[in-house]
Amino acid sequence: MSDAAQIYPLGLRVAGRLVVVVGGGPVAARRVRSLVDAGARVRVVAPHTVLGEQDLPVAAETLEFRTGPEGEPQPGTIEWVRREYRTGDLDGAWLAHTATGSASADRQVADDAERGRIFCVTAGDASVGSAWVPAVARTTLTDDAEVTVAVTAGRDPRRARAIRDAVAAELASGTLPLRRHRPRASRVEPVETHPLVEPVETTPLVEPVETLVSTSSTREAGSTRAGRVWLVGGGPGDTGLITARGRAVLAQADVVVVDRLGPRALLEELAPEVEVIDVGKTSGNHPVPQHEINALLVQHALAGRDVVRLKGGDPYVFGRGGEELAACQAAGVEAEVVPGVTSAVSVPAAVGIPVTHRGVARGFSVLTGHDGAAQVPGGPDHTLVLLMGVTNLAGSAAALITADRPADTPAAVVEDGYGPRQRVTVGALSTIAARAAAAGVKPPAIVVVGDVVRLSPAWPA
Repeated sequence: MSDAAQIYPLGLRVAGRLVVVVGGGPVAARRVRSLVDAGARVRVVAPHTVLGEQDLPVAAETLEFRTGPEGEPQPGTIEWVRREYRTGDLDGAWLAHTATGSASADRQVADDAERGRIFCVTAGDASVGSAWVPAVARTTLTDDAEVTVAVTAGRDPRRARAIRDAVAAELASGTLPLRRHRPRASRVEPVETHPLVEPVETTPLVEPVETLVSTSSTREAGSTRAGRVWLVGGGPGDTGLITARGRAVLAQADVVVVDRLGPRALLEELAPEVEVIDVGKTSGNHPVPQHEINALLVQHALAGRDVVRLKGGDPYVFGRGGEELAACQAAGVEAEVVPGVTSAVSVPAAVGIPVTHRGVARGFSVLTGHDGAAQVPGGPDHTLVLLMGVTNLAGSAAALITADRPADTPAAVVEDGYGPRQRVTVGALSTIAARAAAAGVKPPAIVVVGDVVRLSPAWPA
């Protein structure tokens, strides 16, 4: 039987239990810190230690210790027995660690532990011990559950750490399946009776499925846990441009309320039981009004579900994230804003247009195509970015022509940034509307006005 086949992986609850650490060097100190954090009663046996240098306070220092439970250190504290190890020092211990730097001393500890039926970790020669410490990473998820990853790799600690770090990175990125599978209790208060919420019916993007969380009519009595809401900026639409935090919370959602311009390809990675609700808007067509979207977020959260509001760009850049946050707070629902890469900057960059550039543009303004563009100060050296500006492009372009911003100021329309239809049309303020119409430009598109447009490869030489 191989060495790996002889290992039975398990977790040990050491809180309140005596653990003896033999040795006082840096390796022993690392083990002591982990044990203290886990609430163990830690007894260190060594003539010298670096505990003080490692900011590990010693609660008691002695040359001898009292045997029996009454002589043990308090949970989460350290007792230092300031002398060399002796047989009998493991009496009463549940676990032993030895890291003396001496092969013979470590073997003595391991042999004593074996006779006393105490599992022992040896830092020098792992083959001498009966237990091993894995490389560990802990990740706290959105529902406050903690995922612990422990890796052993054939007594190769560097390989184990590398694998641990890779798995931890995947956990943080949200690319691993992180959703809760056991039901979580929610509030007793029925959603329908909450004074700030009216039930909303919408058409899901996917076929309805039975949720894991009880509805208001079947909740468990005495339950107290409500869901939470994350207002996630999904970036300009490319799945690689959502933040790691955004992807991580999306992977744990029970309900996803999605916009038309969010990174919708990520929805294909969700578990089949996740409810996806499409509230996408187009120009002049708002099938789900904003007040109903607000109510949806609150309604599902109060039913005990974790909700991700997946938006394009950034929630706070013309994304009505502030309104949705206020609605959640007014209903007592915990909410977090997860910033995103705004399309006002990223979409121009996709076609080689920086919104600022030394010697060309010192600042920029972002507004919608519905706003009063003529009121924005500045000339060609101040970049203007118009979101949702295609429908009223002719009117906006005409209004932007001023004494400071002449008719020949460069302008560009970027369609479907980072999407399959990405295309850029360039011209001047006096011609951009006609050129866009001739090219058949369609939303979604962003308009950029200013000298920075000349930096795009699409600008004629």
